[in-house]
Formats: sequence, C-alpha cells, structure tokens
Amino acid sequence: MGIETAHDERHRTTSGVAIEPVYGPDELKHFDRQRDLGLPGGFPYTRGIHPDMYRRQLWTMRQFSGFATPDETNRRYHYLLEQGQTGLSVAFDLPTLMGYDADHSLSEGEVGKCGVSISSLEDMEILFRGIPLEDVTVSMTINSPAAVLWAMYLAVAEEQGVGWERLSGTIQNDILKEYIAQKEFIFPPRPSMRLVTDTIEFGVRHAPRFNPVSISGYHIREAGSTAVQELAFTLRDGIEYVDWALERGLAIDEFAPRLSFFFNAHNDFFEEVAKYRAARKIWAYVMRDRYGASAERSRKLRFHAQTAGCSLTWQQPYNNVVRTALQALAAVVGGAQSLHTNSLDEAYALPSEHAVTIALRTQQVLAYESGVTQTPDPLGGSYFLEKLTLETEQAAQRYIERIDGMGGMIAAIEAGFPQREIAAASYRYQREVESGERVIVGVNRFQSGGQPIELLQIDEASARQQSAKLAALRQRRDNGRVSRSLDALRRSAEGRENTMPSILDAVRAYATLGEICDALRGVFGVYQETSHL
Repeated sequence: MGIETAHDERHRTTSGVAIEPVYGPDELKHFDRQRDLGLPGGFPYTRGIHPDMYRRQLWTMRQFSGFATPDETNRRYHYLLEQGQTGLSVAFDLPTLMGYDADHSLSEGEVGKCGVSISSLEDMEILFRGIPLEDVTVSMTINSPAAVLWAMYLAVAEEQGVGWERLSGTIQNDILKEYIAQKEFIFPPRPSMRLVTDTIEFGVRHAPRFNPVSISGYHIREAGSTAVQELAFTLRDGIEYVDWALERGLAIDEFAPRLSFFFNAHNDFFEEVAKYRAARKIWAYVMRDRYGASAERSRKLRFHAQTAGCSLTWQQPYNNVVRTALQALAAVVGGAQSLHTNSLDEAYALPSEHAVTIALRTQQVLAYESGVTQTPDPLGGSYFLEKLTLETEQAAQRYIERIDGMGGMIAAIEAGFPQREIAAASYRYQREVESGERVIVGVNRFQSGGQPIELLQIDEASARQQSAKLAALRQRRDNGRVSRSLDALRRSAEGRENTMPSILDAVRAYATLGEICDALRGVFGVYQETSHL
C-alpha cells in the first residue's frame, strides 16, 4: 500500500497477528476468490453454510442453565421458553460432571452449586417434566460421564413416547479438551475415546438427528489460549474423533454430518469473525481432501458459540452486558448456528432470573433490531477481514501439522504440548493486563466504585434434598436388577462391544450415575495427570 509504519504491540490481535494501518488489494495478491471464499452455502463455506443464512432462519437462542435441584432448574427452563428461548442447554454441577452421586462424600459442598444435580433417571425425569422433547432441541454440557447422561435423556424420551429418531440436540462429550484444558476427566484417554466412539456409533444407528459430540474450543479459550490455538486444537480434536470413528468401521459420510463444534466468542471482534470463517474453510478441506467425504453435509462445519466467561469481571459488572453484546455480534456476523449469551453476574455466581433475561434479550435485539441478519457474511470482501481470515487459517494449519507430526492429539496431550502452549499464552495475557498494556475497562483503567447486584444463592438445602431422594430411590427400586445390569456393563466394558446398550439397561433399572461410573472405573481405572509445565 506504500505506507510504512513500525509495528506496535498495541496493534496486534490477541493471537499476536500484526494489524496494518490500512488494507487494500496488495494484501490479497494471492487470494483466490473460488478457493478461499466462494459464496454463502458453497464450498469451502467460508461465508457460511447456508446460501441465505439468517434471512431464512435465525440461530437457535440458548441460555446455559442449571442450578440446585432438578425441580428448580425445570422451573427456570419453562420460564426461559416462555421468554422466547428456542433451545435448552443444561449445566450440570461438579459432582455430576465428575461421575459422583449427590450423597457421595466428595460431593459435599458442591451439590447444585455450579449447575443442576443429576444422580439418576428420576432426576432427569424431573428436569424435563412438562417439556416435549420432540419439539425442543437440548444441549447437555457433560463430558466424562456423557454416555450415562445421554442414556438418561434417551430413557426420558422413551417414557414420553418420543422415538429417538425424532430427537434433536447435542451432547458435548468432548473428552479431549478435558485433558487439554478443563480437567474434568475420570478415565484415561484411550478408554474415554472408546466411550465417545460408542456414542457416535450408537447415535448413527439409533438417534440420527442428535449430535453425539460437540467438539469444544470454548474451554480451551477459557483456559487462556489465543484464538488461533482455540481454532487449531479444536479442529485437531475433531480430526482425532474422525480417525477413531473410521477405525470403528463407520463410513465418513455416515457420521460426519452429525459432528458439531463449539467456539468461544471473545472481545477482539474482527479476529473472532475471522476465526469462525477460517474454521469452516479448514474443516471443509479436511473433510474433502483428507477423508474423501462426498456428502455436502459432511463438509459443513456447524457451530454453537458462547460469549466469553473469562472476559467477565466482578468489577463494574454492568460492563459485562456491553462485552456480551459485542461478543454475540461477532458470533452472529461469523455465522453461528446456535448462541448462548452470558449474564452480567456470572463473575460472581450462577445467573439470576433478571440477569439471564437481559442476556436473552441481547440476542433478540441483535436478531430483530440490528439489521445484521439481512445478508449472509456482511463483512465478506473486506480487505482487512479476508487477510485476517487467511492469516488465522495459516497459523492454525501450522499447529495442526505439528500435532500430526507428533502422532495425533492423544500423543500430543500425553506429551503436554497443547497444555504448555495454552499456559504460555495465558501467562502472556495476564502479564499484559497487570502491566496495563492490555486495557480491561473497570479493572486496570477507568476504575470506580462498586455496582451492587442481586445474586442467585444456592444453599445446602439442595444437597439435603438430593441425598434424601437418592436414599428413597435405593429403597424402592429393584436392587437385584440394578446389580445384574451393572455386572453386564462391566462385562461389556471388558470386551469390545458398544457399551451404550448396557448403560441404557442400567439407567432404566435406576442405577445411579455414581454406580455406573464406579463400574466403569473398576474396568478402565482413573486418570492422574502428569504435569508437563
């Protein structure tokens, strides 16, 4: 462009990509419109997976919700649906995420605190009471015990008379990112991957409209990664799941259309939009050229986005409404199929009803008042955005190739590679905040007095209620049937057959989450991470 300027650290994306003062045709000399861009709905889907995107149908509006008991969360779900939410997203508490019942000693002090407590099919029945599962898409954020919680959901659908082929939704079930970032794992990586593959295979055969895994960059970003690392590690996790499913004997076009993705929506607006566009493009070429997928749906990357929890501050919490709106706009401009907006109080506690309503209204204002839904990929063709999309893609490809050279993502995890990369990026970011180089409004600049807000309080009554319910369940169920189903599950896990039918039988017998996970722990063992930092 003929403009010379020294690069300034202030003018870089969060991934460290230098931002030029002006962009024009010279920055896109090697840009191939057909190879790199295409049209909305056309390969490589850089501009979106549908020709008309939101002109035809808006994204699914979800609010991640779960707290205290199944009864209380069920009431919140009915409230959200009445307010115009179009899909449910279940947050589980820590004991559930770790495969422990509410009355286990390790659950003390955590029951219902960061999500809803689910210990049995009875709890799942209460959670979805009065909610017609054939009419509502449901996303469940659960990983290590995902097969068990999904089995409970399928059993509830049976009780409602809803055929599994009519169910739509997603179970997160992304165990690889647990080892990389979130650390809520139970079993070692390889048996955990077997369980994920079991759910993929079972879904293909019995629940063809349900996504059996949501490959999640969100938690990788929350752990401190850059946007490029989030993109690269997420897509390479996806490649790992594909490899395991192919090894199981599934055909690529049989299961690939049901793989979905889950990305973070952070503050650097243009970088986030570029990230989503690059994700679609990379995945399209991976599916076509690496795996020979011929079905168009196999090549289309579908994703849910959630605004960045790690960006929310307890200082001046009303600033979080602005952050969330900006991040949600990036997700919409970037072509998300589903979106969750965080609430202003989440740096303190689980969302209050007031806060979650504002978060939902944020999506509705974007959808109905902003005009950004009128045309697909409204920033497409911008010299700056197209250059940034290319640079993001190239940086992510370098990471993917490096992990390929290590023998795949499990080998990279065992060597501690993604963990070290994220830790280093997180450290750099925090140093920038503490030095003032990176401005966080209300934290290291423009500080002011407090902004009092009402908080949702979860007391120990929830734990007592859940424990009492479990005791009553164990008294009235057929414990002989429970023992036989758990024995059958152990034999299934020791062999090579798909474990889902045995898990379903145990769930239908009202074996608890903890009992089922203990049976699997006895076969698979538990994972102890070795630090590589």
